[in-house]
Amino acid sequence: MSKRSMVLMVLLVSAAAVVFAGGSKETAAPAEDAPLKVALILSGPANDQGWNAVALQGLTEAAEAYGIETAYSEHIGIADSEAAFNDYASQGYDLVIGHGFQYGEPAVRVGKRFPDTKFLAIEGASYSENTASYVIACEEAGYLMGRLAAAMSQTGRIGIVGGFEQPSIIKVVEAYRLGAKDYDPEIKVSSVYIGSFTDVALGKEAALAMADQGADVLSHIANQAGTGVIIAAQERGLLSTGDSWDQSVIAPEAVVCSTIYSVPALIMSAVEKVQNGTFEGGIFNLGMSSGVVDIAPYHEFSTRVPQDVQDSIEELKEQITSGDLKIPLIEKSSGQ
Repeated sequence: MSKRSMVLMVLLVSAAAVVFAGGSKETAAPAEDAPLKVALILSGPANDQGWNAVALQGLTEAAEAYGIETAYSEHIGIADSEAAFNDYASQGYDLVIGHGFQYGEPAVRVGKRFPDTKFLAIEGASYSENTASYVIACEEAGYLMGRLAAAMSQTGRIGIVGGFEQPSIIKVVEAYRLGAKDYDPEIKVSSVYIGSFTDVALGKEAALAMADQGADVLSHIANQAGTGVIIAAQERGLLSTGDSWDQSVIAPEAVVCSTIYSVPALIMSAVEKVQNGTFEGGIFNLGMSSGVVDIAPYHEFSTRVPQDVQDSIEELKEQITSGDLKIPLIEKSSGQ
């Protein structure tokens, strides 16, 4: 696997500290010593207009706000992840972030060898004294996408393509299925895991197979590979939903809506905690009530999505945010 590390910027200015819960900013005193060093490990390309891009955005914003030194590596698979964590820790990085569930256990293992370094796995399920996992309630937005897809379907069949069959992906696929079934118990929901976060052609192939079976709304939770799903929908004149980022920029006439994850807020929060000495290990769950999970505007579909559907989605979103509606974590269902 190729690895690229790039220093983004070092800004020796007074930094703004972001209070995560409220999103407000306060002026922080500049560090007297060398700038904090923060590294980011990505599973795919940083310009994927989705999961990885939003993490790089967070790293860039942290550099601007805190005057830190940053670096990132792309296309780091599971087999190479421990070496990547070890490499950054041995170079003296203060915080090393793995952007994905698969990086949790490698971070903990390397953390034992570097007790003075802080490690973070976004969507991880592992922790230690110096390793934290920030778990995003992606299933909350996934549920809404399922409801929306079912409402927009004319054929009574929709489909979702997942990347790797791991808990962080399964929970979204199953929440999507649940949302669709809650809207229409008779709807058929196809799902498949393609075993890749980067193979765009494979994502497209899986989506086209669903389209051939009658699915007229195609969704994904597959990072860069998911752009293939959107392309398939665009080419067939079908609808799609995006993930992690407002992906209407990829295909405005196909993407009805997208899930939004405020990964920059997570990264800013972690950097702030390392900066002020309050970072601690553990598993921290964050969703709509924390302002971390949301859905994008409908853009060109603002008049094409029926108003009663828009109102229903907004009402459900408010219920999830208030805690009145809990989206269950389903390990895996069988069939459609």
